[in-house]
Amino acid sequence: MSAQPEQRLEKILARVAREQGLDQERLRRWVSFLALCGVLEHAVERGVIDTYYLKGGVAMELRFARAARTTRDFDLGLVGNRAERMRKLEEVLKLGFDAFTFRLKPEIHQMEAADTARVEVAVQYKTRSWQTVEIDLGPGEAREVDLVAPAVTGIAEMGLPVTPHVRCISIHEQVAQKLHACTGPQREDRARDVLDILLFDMLRQLDYRRTREAAERLFAQRATHAFPPSPTLPAEWRRELETLAQELGYRTTKAEEVEAEFAAVIQRIGTTPAVKS
Repeated sequence: MSAQPEQRLEKILARVAREQGLDQERLRRWVSFLALCGVLEHAVERGVIDTYYLKGGVAMELRFARAARTTRDFDLGLVGNRAERMRKLEEVLKLGFDAFTFRLKPEIHQMEAADTARVEVAVQYKTRSWQTVEIDLGPGEAREVDLVAPAVTGIAEMGLPVTPHVRCISIHEQVAQKLHACTGPQREDRARDVLDILLFDMLRQLDYRRTREAAERLFAQRATHAFPPSPTLPAEWRRELETLAQELGYRTTKAEEVEAEFAAVIQRIGTTPAVKS
């Protein structure tokens, strides 16, 4: 008896991951992420939602694939208050994407971040459970959204539809958010943001002027600490910074050198002249 299509997909996943030197679970998440983006794009086309955008680690991973750190969360921005966003997400997921269907689980967890809720979505491929993805659903506050061709690989090789583009928060706004998060008074467990900012810089993706404008606006809006912020990082982050730098294949894995590069990036952002109106 021949294997069912769902079982064949599992075997193809294992083969493609092996051939491309990818962790199987990372490739599985990429499939889930792009299926979710596919249904979101479908919802935009049908007028169910006006737009959406990705932020956080998922935006970086879809932009830069293996150059970015692995993330498990799908950080999503939608317009509206929390109740409206939840209702819209339910409507979006009902549309499905290709052979993927989605089920929103009933548990909702309010996160520390203002007005953000974490929900779980069960992803199913045809008749088989594929994966459960945690979605951090926040307000759609981004001023600029980029259409990004996903850099992740292996999806087409699995015979699955490739979402041609996804919508990500602009790089300068994302860096401003990360800079605020890792230098502010509530910055526990934010060492990863330091490496994310340095990755943008290493890949020559930073527009210092636009990043400064976005950061000045965000810091003024949140009013927790001044811009430009102090580049001094907590001593307890050093081991994590070195571990993350090693995992990412970063050009230096010494904590003091990472801190020095972070300080240099903050200086370049903070001293780049704004355009005169």
